[in-house]
Amino acid sequence: MAIERTFSIIKPDATKRNITGKVNAIIEGAGLRIVAQKRIQMTKAQAETFYSVHKERPFFGELVDFMISAPVVVQVLEGEGAIARYREVMGATNPANAAPGTIRKECALSVGENSVHGSDAAETAAIEIAQFFSGNEIVG
Repeated sequence: MAIERTFSIIKPDATKRNITGKVNAIIEGAGLRIVAQKRIQMTKAQAETFYSVHKERPFFGELVDFMISAPVVVQVLEGEGAIARYREVMGATNPANAAPGTIRKECALSVGENSVHGSDAAETAAIEIAQFFSGNEIVG
């Protein structure tokens, strides 16, 4: 399997509870390397752009408001099959359905406050990484 990169966000529900380190420990324990990371206050424009795929969905405004409600930690993760591996480590969107040991089972509060985001494909990962990081900020 090839070494690849994926994008991650530790969401406001997790940063507000000061569990960024706990989330990072689960990520690293799964064999993924954090090759770029920064804590930011996402702007409304950034959140709207990032979640534009959901623009016509009824929850779009609530999602944007949530993502700008507190700082987030944006990350680039690297490893063998990083996209699929991180999606596995995140767990099901609904924490009640997430497997034990996954981030969402261990950290998420609800379907809406599910602690993390991860890219779903290589193309998406490239776009999401480029939205928040320049090449020289990613150090593998």
